[in-house]
Amino acid sequence: MVAPAYFAAVSSKRFPTALITGASGGIGYELARCFARDGWGLALVARDKAKLDKVADELRKLGSPLVTVMAKDLAELESPDEIFQATERAGLQIDALVNNAGFGWRGDFVKQDLDDILDMVQVNIVALTHLTRLYLPQMVARKSGRILNVASTAAFQPGPLLSEYYATKSFVLFLSEGLYEELRGTGVTVTCLCPGATHTGFAARAAMTDSKLFKAGAADARKVAEAGYRAMRKGKAVVITGFVNRLVAQSVRLGPRWLVRKITKWISE
Repeated sequence: MVAPAYFAAVSSKRFPTALITGASGGIGYELARCFARDGWGLALVARDKAKLDKVADELRKLGSPLVTVMAKDLAELESPDEIFQATERAGLQIDALVNNAGFGWRGDFVKQDLDDILDMVQVNIVALTHLTRLYLPQMVARKSGRILNVASTAAFQPGPLLSEYYATKSFVLFLSEGLYEELRGTGVTVTCLCPGATHTGFAARAAMTDSKLFKAGAADARKVAEAGYRAMRKGKAVVITGFVNRLVAQSVRLGPRWLVRKITKWISE
């Protein structure tokens, strides 16, 4: 059963459960498919209730023993607390937290709407950090748990025309790597998934479908999700999908900063 405003109560049978944000499409949806295929219970979060319900029906057929949904906008400050409280009331033990929700805008920072910028920071950084801090203590106490944070190859360099987006993804990467070391030996791991351009709804929302980055080609969301899921299950710290993306992510550390900035701006145009 799926409750309209809160997560459904868990059945008496125990199975691992994953909470996934941004689960109604793109990489989040494909990650949910990975978990469902392996028999995980799922708590799905996204803004669109109708899309979530459709996804939930599909994932039940795929093999998930419990799929429950919550329509929440992570741009709202209170959403992480409400999500946590809902899982607590429903008796859901979250064994894996997948912080996938995020978005970006292309354009000059000075011309962008301030509320849009602050919403991006709230979703990409604050909500991710908030949810991690809420669920992590329980995982540490159980000496078992997985956290998968979805960043981007944008995390490895500054990004003119998407300055705040690149900055948010750098935060996600550095937070994830720092926590990975802090948690060593606790039975809990944090994995950061860093894909390059990927076929999701991101490009359309960010007004980037005509950019050189996406015109050059984008990865399949299912393949990206599979790579992230495998890395999370193995307890890896960072996974960069695609050979070219791995090469670029490493090369920016060697190139002059002025050149990295110029190239990044050029591919975003």
